[in-house]
Amino acid sequence: MKSLRALHPLIWNHRGRLFLGIAFVVMTNIFAVWAPSMIGEGVNALHDANADFLVPFEENPSSVIWGTSELRLPQNLLVFRDLTGLEAVASTVPNSKQDVLDFVVWVGLLQAMFFLFAYLIKGFFSFLTRQTIIVMSRLVEYDLKEKIYQHYQRLDATFYKANDTGDLMNRISEDVSQVRMYLGPAILYSLNLTFLVSLVVGVMYSIDPVLTGFALLPLPFMSVGVYFISANIHKKSDARQQAQSRVSSFVQQHIAGIRVLKSFHRVAAAANRFDHETDRYKMRVLDLVKVEAMFMPLIVLLVGLSTILTVYVGGLRVASGDLELGHIFQFVFYVNLLTWPFASVGWVTSLVQKAEASMARILDFLHAQPTVVDPDDGGRTSALSQAPSLSFEGVSWTYPETGIQALKDLHFKLNPGETLGITGRTGSGKSTILQLATRMMDPDDGCIKLDGTPLKEWALASLRKDMGYVPQDVFLFSDTIGRNIAFGSHRFLEDSSEVRLAAQNAGVASDIEGFEHGYGTLLGERGVNLSGGQKQRISIARALVKAPKILLLDDCLSAVDTETEESILDAISKQDASCTLMVSHRLASLRHADRILVLDDGCLIEEGTHESLLQMKGLYATMYAQQKAQD
Repeated sequence: MKSLRALHPLIWNHRGRLFLGIAFVVMTNIFAVWAPSMIGEGVNALHDANADFLVPFEENPSSVIWGTSELRLPQNLLVFRDLTGLEAVASTVPNSKQDVLDFVVWVGLLQAMFFLFAYLIKGFFSFLTRQTIIVMSRLVEYDLKEKIYQHYQRLDATFYKANDTGDLMNRISEDVSQVRMYLGPAILYSLNLTFLVSLVVGVMYSIDPVLTGFALLPLPFMSVGVYFISANIHKKSDARQQAQSRVSSFVQQHIAGIRVLKSFHRVAAAANRFDHETDRYKMRVLDLVKVEAMFMPLIVLLVGLSTILTVYVGGLRVASGDLELGHIFQFVFYVNLLTWPFASVGWVTSLVQKAEASMARILDFLHAQPTVVDPDDGGRTSALSQAPSLSFEGVSWTYPETGIQALKDLHFKLNPGETLGITGRTGSGKSTILQLATRMMDPDDGCIKLDGTPLKEWALASLRKDMGYVPQDVFLFSDTIGRNIAFGSHRFLEDSSEVRLAAQNAGVASDIEGFEHGYGTLLGERGVNLSGGQKQRISIARALVKAPKILLLDDCLSAVDTETEESILDAISKQDASCTLMVSHRLASLRHADRILVLDDGCLIEEGTHESLLQMKGLYATMYAQQKAQD
């Protein structure tokens, strides 16, 4: 249970409910153990009345002398002797057979009433137990999910490139649910078993140590069986969770790419792969179920053996005069009272093993540390200057997943008020520059400075606060269009004038207003109900609404027509952004930039204005000629 120790601080935060729940568990079991004692004492009292009075009277009525013996009340009824009618019925000297019969009826009735009362109180405390311990488990589940989500927020792009989205979702949903079963039912039933066994064994031992030994004799064998059977649960549970993660990842990817599947007519092939993955998951589940299925038969067999031993040995003890008849009934109740707690040993063991496997998987992610972190001293938190600059000084970057060097000793500076364009062939490192500029990752070599301060010395929140970034891969939330645009700045509502102005500047306002619900139009997953150009322009509006001091555009006009592109570029040039860094493979988008950098294989090979680069007759001129010919 080493991995589960990580939950102790979260449990301790809700210790009040836990300790109160433990008190309720104790009270529940006190009344559960008290109830069977009434049955035992009642049977003893009725047996004595029958043996001392009724049997002799039936055998030889003339030989019975009433009043020579006392009727004995059960111990739990002695305090109620003064209740109406009980004193007369339970007098010390019965005067007739009717007195004995009245005594039997009253004792049976009162014992039944007290038995029912005990179970009502037990049920009440059982309800309170669940309202404390189970609620505590839900609160810890909430805290754990929040902790995982907050940690996911801290991790950088490298982490998400190395892990599937479906697997990450499985950690925060299925794995946390397995852990909650340990926090709630497993802890509850473990506490219940501990206190119930302690109370029951104590009462049984006080009545007859010999019969107690025989009644509990099979239970050690149960523990041994549980030990050996549970050895495989951890391994099989972990295999099941891994198989489920693969299924979740498969489903998430194929639902997100359903249009690609249909367009390439790969639906049948995807269905076959899904069948294969689910069959693997099914086999892992069945392997686990087969092991778990051995628990209940083992426990029922041993509890049944305990009941047989109780009746047989108890009968012998009664016959020898060492035990009263009612105590056999009481022991049978106690043995059956222990049935579910001991039956739950297997279930609880399974829950703990599953929770251990799930928590180990969760900790794998919680122990993962981001490579991009705030400085130890918190970093620079002041806002960017009104005329910020951005410089790359000998920057190199290699993708760790592939070993491909995207940038090689790159030097350039984005001056205040300048619009800088970056272009090059596919894979030349253009988008990598923007990811490094927003510090989604840190360079392997060299230094990037913002306002003359290295990026690593900035607090991440302050660094990105005044930056507007439009990624190449547009992502829209399944929310309204207005909220998607307002997401760029928490200051504005979805239908505010700032949101409408940003949409207008991005050239998408007329499209939005043409929808039935306008800015309140609800988007499908990743904006599936919009065209590519509309999604790009909404993404641009999201960046513009925050009025950034540095605007970073990553090939964000590839899906718009020339007229719309001109309108957007004109609107961007009129923004308050002090400088703009624009990446594009479409050279027409960059021709109005103050300077243009041309990259090839991660190296800066050309630099200048649109006109000067054409005169160089280099790569830029070749690309421009090719694109112009295609137009």
